Amino acid sequence: MYSILLQAPGGGGTSTLILFGGIAIIFYFFMIRPQQKKQKDQKKFISEIKKGDDIVTIGGIHGRVSAIDDETVTLDLEKGAKIKFERSAISLESTKKQAAKS
Repeated sequence: MYSILLQAPGGGGTSTLILFGGIAIIFYFFMIRPQQKKQKDQKKFISEIKKGDDIVTIGGIHGRVSAIDDETVTLDLEKGAKIKFERSAISLESTKKQAAKS
């Protein structure tokens, strides 16, 4: 306990640098990397959507893809209703949950 109080104040520079480096590495592997992977999977899923796929939008609307443009997707809902959405409004997580229930 007394050895901590007797240490020189200027000698902790490298240990502090190692500590902050370790924190940065942990932050990268637990926060940044999983988020990048999730975004990559979302982009891949949206680019692979085809006519006839059942999808769920971010707003929770369930439908079947009836037409695809460069930036939009048209969904068929029940009773012939059609809604046009941006491709970015399609939810990967909700679509996976819907496929798991089926």
